[in-house]
Amino acid sequence: MAQEWKCAGLRWVGESPVLMWDGGRRSALPWGKRVAFAVVDGGVRRCVGARGNSCPMRGTGDTEAVGAVVAGRSVNARCEECGRLDRAHSVAADTLADDPRPYSVYLAWFGPGMVKVGITAVERGSARLLEQGAVVFSWLGRGPLMAARRSEELLRTALGVPDRISYDAKRAVRSALPEVGARVAEVRELHGRAVRLGGWPEALERMPFEAVDHGGVFGLSGLPSAVGVVGELVAGGVMSGELVAAAGPDLHLRTERGVVVLDTRLMAGWQLAGAEEGQLTVPVREFGGVQDGLF
Repeated sequence: MAQEWKCAGLRWVGESPVLMWDGGRRSALPWGKRVAFAVVDGGVRRCVGARGNSCPMRGTGDTEAVGAVVAGRSVNARCEECGRLDRAHSVAADTLADDPRPYSVYLAWFGPGMVKVGITAVERGSARLLEQGAVVFSWLGRGPLMAARRSEELLRTALGVPDRISYDAKRAVRSALPEVGARVAEVRELHGRAVRLGGWPEALERMPFEAVDHGGVFGLSGLPSAVGVVGELVAGGVMSGELVAAAGPDLHLRTERGVVVLDTRLMAGWQLAGAEEGQLTVPVREFGGVQDGLF
């Protein structure tokens, strides 16, 4: 019987993507690696729990299996109850106003005209930017959480930039990005406008412009255009391809059909096993399109 594993998601270790598995196993992902797995036939996707706790729920009719059944298309492999618990301890949900840690405010660039402002704990360094797939970023300021939050809102309003950019939008431009100088210049211009604004909280220390480009880290140079993105995993489905790039949670895999993007968040909650190379039987959709069956 093939050995089965549960994926715990993709993590950026230093500047390298690594697949994490329940039990602590890790799979490094160097360029050219063959990524091939099958979703266990007859299985269902189950909630991964929250904050280190197992899901207390059960799927309808289940008496033994741990974890509520969750939808295959969801990038958050949690049931409603575990989702609430996870958000209750989330900085993004504004539920940790008394967090004593210092925070950094940043500008992140994903493509021409696609810049967002955000915050991350100083202790995390640039991990948040790698997790989001930011091609270029620069710090703007550093200080207490609420001062960072006020600055984020000020900059969003004054600069007209969002605090979220969809992953489909990020994926659609990765293979056609301008050269490094042009993308850095766009971030430099926005940084200059930001530091000239009035109304910054006094508690926030402003940071000088210093662009960090992740194009090489993500493997984006010469990246072929993707023909589609995996819409979901399904019981019995097989995914196989050669890794050509990775950004945020996305793996760009060269398959028998061309380059296909796999959002590794879709892997969480499934029982997976090794598979033969060369197969692709999971549902794939065009960017921005409607999924209409197997690829």
